[in-house]
Amino acid sequence: MKKLSYLCLGLSGLTTLHNPCAVAAAETGKNDIRKPNIVLLLTDDQGYGDIRCYGNPDVNTPNLDRLAAEGTRFTDFYAGAAVSTASRAGLLTGRYAERVGTPGVLSDNSDKGIRPGEFTLADYLKQNNYATGMVGKWHLGCQPQYMPVRHGFTEFFGLPYSMDMWPFHPQPSHQYKPLPLYNNEEVVEYNPQVDRMTTRLTERAVKFIKDHKDEPFFLYFPYTQPHVPLGVSDKFKGKSGHGLYADVLMEIDWSVGQVMKTLKDNGLDENTIVIFTSDNGPWLSYGNHGGCTLGLREGKGTTFDGGQRVPMIMRMPGTIPAGKVSDQFFSALDITPTLVALTGAEMPRMNAFDGENAWDIMTGNPDSTHKPFYFVNNCKVEAVRDGKWKCVAPHHYRIVTEPGRDGRPGKQINNGAYTGLALFDMETDPYESNNLADKYPEIAADMLKMIMEYQLDIDKAVKAK
Repeated sequence: MKKLSYLCLGLSGLTTLHNPCAVAAAETGKNDIRKPNIVLLLTDDQGYGDIRCYGNPDVNTPNLDRLAAEGTRFTDFYAGAAVSTASRAGLLTGRYAERVGTPGVLSDNSDKGIRPGEFTLADYLKQNNYATGMVGKWHLGCQPQYMPVRHGFTEFFGLPYSMDMWPFHPQPSHQYKPLPLYNNEEVVEYNPQVDRMTTRLTERAVKFIKDHKDEPFFLYFPYTQPHVPLGVSDKFKGKSGHGLYADVLMEIDWSVGQVMKTLKDNGLDENTIVIFTSDNGPWLSYGNHGGCTLGLREGKGTTFDGGQRVPMIMRMPGTIPAGKVSDQFFSALDITPTLVALTGAEMPRMNAFDGENAWDIMTGNPDSTHKPFYFVNNCKVEAVRDGKWKCVAPHHYRIVTEPGRDGRPGKQINNGAYTGLALFDMETDPYESNNLADKYPEIAADMLKMIMEYQLDIDKAVKAK
């Protein structure tokens, strides 16, 4: 496989796989084995190349690199969508956002959100006796009926939508209201300081772990960074030597270290599944306040790999192989169905998963495979990946013609470019630069047919709602 620039070497030493529910078996008087804790860390607009172990020598991420050394780093993992709201909907429900009512980005004045009949991962785990806490950015609806505490989370501290949806936006599309900071369902502050947000959220996440260390818990920690506006605390300001964006990455890395230290200090790290990923690729129109794709094509808002291929690191000692680098593709749509099956948290439901149980992939089964993954962008199926092949249907897509600088966006043109039918071998051409549709017309035609048939399914789902 053609490697992306600067990819670091995988470490050796696979661990023996076994039942995660038996890890660090905490037996009660009834001989019950404690279920695994789950910590899901999600960054905002972090690019594929924004971690050192993914190949960027200009960022300092020792805690994330250590997480990868103690777990598995996946090179071909896809976010559920190329923008924030849709991606988070897919992550937390295992279903495409078009099915749950959130296909586009929700704003501060949106009256829509995740539908009441949808079950989140928190819903599944809560009914299976997990403590469920969320710290950070929600972005699945800001009206009361859509907020986290109405969708399975017993605790919530954070923001209802992106931090740039506030009165200080440099180029507002409309007059933004004061940005609310919530504690459960109560607004406790307006327009919280950007520079303090990562630290404040980390402190709350650490508190949640300590408060629930004696019971199974699910911590969902979606950071507000490195989405603009960038902000970093004094302890990291100017420390990277590579600008504010790299400073922000250092603080996120510090935060991951604080979470891991808390798990270890409380004897929880052996029986906790830790997942680190990003909601989509970098927002390229912000230039030096946006991230790095390591040469992957395009960025946030597109279904080329720069928009949806994101970092994914998973760790659970003795269960998820240590030091492994896996190029087996899977997606954020698989996270919820996998964890639901793993914890026995199924419940009667009418809502079928679009993702699948990917535990074999996560635990390094060499014979693991994945069904085709469809790239859906605001109700349009634009591509599909099946094995090594990715087929792109003809469509217009977003381009950036003039990157911005220092917090101000540049020139971004929606539908500014067009691609015809394209076929890429993702093993030899992860940059999607060599169109093989003419060389392999039958493969391209068959995969385009798959896209068209799946489009009918998405259309039906949208109309049914």
